[in-house]
This record gives sequence, structure tokens and C-alpha cells, in this order.
Amino acid sequence: MATTNAGAPSAPAPAGDPAAQGEATAGPATPPKPVINDFSIQVATVNGSGSQSANSVLLRSIFAMGVPVSGKNLFPSNIAGLPTWYTIRASRHGYVARKKDIDVLIAMNAETAREDILSLRPGAVAIYEESANLKQYRDDVVCYPVPFDKLTAAVCPEAKLRKLVKNMIYVGVAAQLLHMDMEAVEGALRKQFAKKQKAADLNWAAVEAGYNYAAQTLTKADPFLVERMHATEGKIIIDGNAACALGAMFAGVTVVTWYPITPSSSVVEQLIDFLKKYRVEPDGKASFAVVQAEDELAAIGMVLGAGWAGARSMTATSGPGISLMAEFAGLGYFAELPGVIFDIQRVGPSTGLPTRTAQADLLSVAFLSHGDTKHPVLLPANVTECFEFACAAFDLAEGLQTPVFVLSDLDLGMNNWMSDPFAYPEKPINRGKVLTAEDLAKLPDWGRYKDVDGDGIPYRTLPGTDHPKAAYFTRGSGHNEKALYSERPEDYQNLMERLARKFDTARTMVPAPLVVQTGKSKVGVIAYGTSDFAVGESRDQLKKEYGLEADYLRIRAYPFAREIREFVASHERVYVVEQNRDAQMLSLLKLDLPAGETTKLRSVRHFNGLPIDARSVTDEIVMQEGL
Repeated sequence: MATTNAGAPSAPAPAGDPAAQGEATAGPATPPKPVINDFSIQVATVNGSGSQSANSVLLRSIFAMGVPVSGKNLFPSNIAGLPTWYTIRASRHGYVARKKDIDVLIAMNAETAREDILSLRPGAVAIYEESANLKQYRDDVVCYPVPFDKLTAAVCPEAKLRKLVKNMIYVGVAAQLLHMDMEAVEGALRKQFAKKQKAADLNWAAVEAGYNYAAQTLTKADPFLVERMHATEGKIIIDGNAACALGAMFAGVTVVTWYPITPSSSVVEQLIDFLKKYRVEPDGKASFAVVQAEDELAAIGMVLGAGWAGARSMTATSGPGISLMAEFAGLGYFAELPGVIFDIQRVGPSTGLPTRTAQADLLSVAFLSHGDTKHPVLLPANVTECFEFACAAFDLAEGLQTPVFVLSDLDLGMNNWMSDPFAYPEKPINRGKVLTAEDLAKLPDWGRYKDVDGDGIPYRTLPGTDHPKAAYFTRGSGHNEKALYSERPEDYQNLMERLARKFDTARTMVPAPLVVQTGKSKVGVIAYGTSDFAVGESRDQLKKEYGLEADYLRIRAYPFAREIREFVASHERVYVVEQNRDAQMLSLLKLDLPAGETTKLRSVRHFNGLPIDARSVTDEIVMQEGL
């Protein structure tokens, strides 16, 4: 068995003097200053090669050593054969945004290997199949050639399994070079293959083979090391889609309709697993219904029908599905029907890049459908908020009697994130203004669409309520306070003004923004969703490197709370950071802010399909500030 943290780093070979086989080359003449728990690893493989398990073991091993870590999977939209990259970031500071530069490359894809090594910054590390001879392309990168095929063949007699086992070789090599605790590595691997003892043993043998080869043959010439910390104690690793699914289950969802689409499918897939485990009665009957519809239009139609009938209902989709849902979204707004729609955003327009991330559905969702239509939108920035906002969305949908959208994205939804355990919801479910038969008996009169309380929110009844006053017509055409068909101009205008009042009431019901403000800075930054990770790190860079201490407001919902106007009013310049081409959040803010305040807004955009990184944000703000 490989030794835990075997030995200290060996002295590097002299520059220009490649040593024995496999020895690192192009290393500096003197040992570099150690870089501990602050680097990124990129594994370049082929889609369908089975690298996911190996990458998960690598990430969870670092996590088990107490080091904050995040993982991002950049994969193609086809089934197999095209390049895929998986990036792991370890950060003792707790930064989890994508790092712009790669520190350690594990090049397992021959087709992209040359391009991958050429993209590295000077001083980075490349681990690769020795026959590829990648050191011919760079003399300023530390190279570790490894005979992966030979090592795999020695460990795995079955040729058909070698493609999968080969990935675990690089786990062992990386573990030795980074001085990782092999007990942590084995623990992560055994957990990965918890139900497959034979597979676990085979893959552990591959890890040992890679570790031992590196220990015996490679001379460490790079500075990157992993050392134990205690920053992950009590924390979990989960992806955003699973967190949304958990939140929906705890919110009491009973009807789930969907049409599969990347990257939202796993919201419902994981929710199905949770519901089967926790929502089946002792007699074997399910207390839920899951329906796979023929398309996204049918899916949202079922959601609104179920919401009208009194069920807590939801669907999950992405941009193309949102486009198809426009007509029913307008019906939900106008007829005032509750329902929750999870939009896990991806790159568009059209099919776009199905497996790349973006924040480009904001405007389309906020005003989805024709006419004067507005929808509440929740904007989670982390997996904790995915869980909490999923719970809140159902209360909001029923409280406001309208469709509510939860906008996550591919980066948050499909990647693994470190988090504190989610708090068990303690607030009782709020069904909103629902009249019972007893309530109706006490009322001299009732109008389905009448504003009794001045907040724009009417009272409703549910089908089956045993009282003659309970029935009403639900229609998507013009209607008056009593739900009677009407084309009278004053009836339509009164209805639309009441819906506007209801939307204004929603400002006080949606999650409030989070504000970090000193009261001294003239510069503010606004962001939302996963841009938050990069902005937090960028603010540290701006302060440390340029002496600029920027205040920060993170928007968590639309319609906008009053604090946003106050934040903009208190600064001379406000940078709005987002992941789309057309500055959609900035445009939405301009529609909401007083005209005199909109000139303060500046745009920082990122829209290449990769998760936004801190350095790009910092560089753009520095340029616009003229620093």
C-alpha cells in the first residue's frame, strides 16, 4: 500500500538537464516557494471515458483534508467522443469561483494535449502520457510524463476495463506530487464505490500504482502542495439541482411535471428519488404525482392546472423550454394561478451551447408572455439558497397566486459545491388567501378578483369547497372582480392596476438583497446568482492590489426591493456584473430606478459560456475606473 504523505519533496533536477525517465523537466534551479492549498487542477479527458469518478475522488480527497474546494465540469453536448475538462480549485481562502489560470494540467486527451499545454501560464505543471512528449512545446512548464497505458495494463488484466481504470492512475500521481493524505484518498474512493467492493479494490490498486510510480520516478519541481486544514469540518458537498429538489420536497410539492432538457433534468430526476424514498405512505401509495409531458408547453399547463386545483406544483426547464412556456405563463399571471418553474440557465439563443453556463434568461423570464406581464423571479447564488429559495418559491406562488420562477444556472446546478448543512424548515407552509366553506358562510359577498386588503392580492377558493359561493370561472380573457367575462374598459384597467399593486406588494415578500457597505466608498458593485463567487474574490483583489474598497449589493429577487434604489443613490458609480451579452440586469434596473440614477450604472459582462472568474471582473473595473 502507498505510504501516507511519503517524504518531503525531492530536490529538482538542474535546469536544462532532463534526468532519468519520467523526471520533471524545465524546473527552476532552486526549489520554488511552496504554494499551499491555493491552486487549480484541470483534467482534460474525452467525454464518455469514465473520468467522472476519478475527478470526484480527487475533489473529495482534498475536501476530506479540510481544504475548501470546488469542482466544475466542462463537457460537450454530445454523448461521447469530444473533449471534456474538469477543473478543481483548492483555496485556503475559501474562494470557489473559477480561476482564470490553470496551475496543474492532467492531459489525458491526445487530441487536445498540445492546445492544453500551450494554454498554461509559465511555471504551471503538466502531467501527461509520456509518449505524447508534450515537453517539446513548452520549456517554461514543469512536465511530468507518466506511462499511463503501461501502468494500467499491469493493474487491470481485463482490456475492456482499462479505459476506466486508467483515470485512477492520474489520481495516484497527483496525490503523490501534491503530497495528499492517502487515507483521505482511499476514503473518498471507497465512498465513491461504496456498493461495488470489487470495483473499489481494482480502482484503489490503480491509485496505488500511480502513486508509487510518481514516488519512485518523478522528481518534484513544482511548488503546489496540499496540507491539512480544518475549514471543511461539518460541511457537505452537493450540486445545486439536488439542493433545489430537496427544497421542493420540503416545501410540500405534490405534482411534478417536466420534459427533459439539459441542464435542468437532474432537478426532477433527483426529486423523483427523494419522493420515492420519503413520500410513499406505509400502505405503499405515493403522496405525489410525477408526469413526463410531451413538451415544455404541456408541462407548465399541467403545473398551472394542478395549482388551480390546490396542489403545490412545479416544473424544471432551461432556456428553450422557457420560450415554449410563454403562452401559459401569461395565463398564469392573468388568471392568477400558482406554480413554480425552475429555470437552470444555459447559453442561447436557440439551441445555443447546451452544456455551457449563462445568466441570459433574466429579461425573458421577468416579462414572459405578451402584454403587460411581470413575474416574480428568485435568484439563488449558492446551493444553500437553491434549497431555501425552492422552499420559499411555493409559499410565494400561493401567497401571490401567480407563477414564480427560480433562476439557477448550469454552473450552480450541475457542479459540486461545498456548503453548510441545510437548516430544517421550521416555518409552517403558507397557502396564502384561501377561503374555506366556513369563511364563505360568514361573508355577505365575495369576488374572486376583488382587492379587499389593498395589497392587490385577492382571495381564492379551491375546487371541491362545499359551499355555493365557492365556484367561479377561471378565464384568460377579460374579467371583472367577480370573475365574470367583461370587455368593459374600466374593468380591464382596474384589473391591470390591481395586478400592478400585487407586483408592488411582492417587493416586500421576496428575499431581500444582501448589502456590504462601509458608507465611505464612492464605488458600488451589484451582482446576482453565481456571479457572486467571482465578485467576492474580485473585491479582495481590488482592495489588495489597487486600494479600492468597493461596496457590494447582491440582488436575490425581482421585483426589486427598496434597498437597491438606496444603494445606487449612495454611490457615484455602480458596476453591474452579469453573465450575458446584453447587460440584462442593468436593463432591468434602468426600468426600475429613477431616471436620474440610471447614469451611474456601468456594465461588467462575461458571456463566453465559461463560469465567470474574479480576475476578469477586477480587470474590467480597473479599466473603467482608470486605475
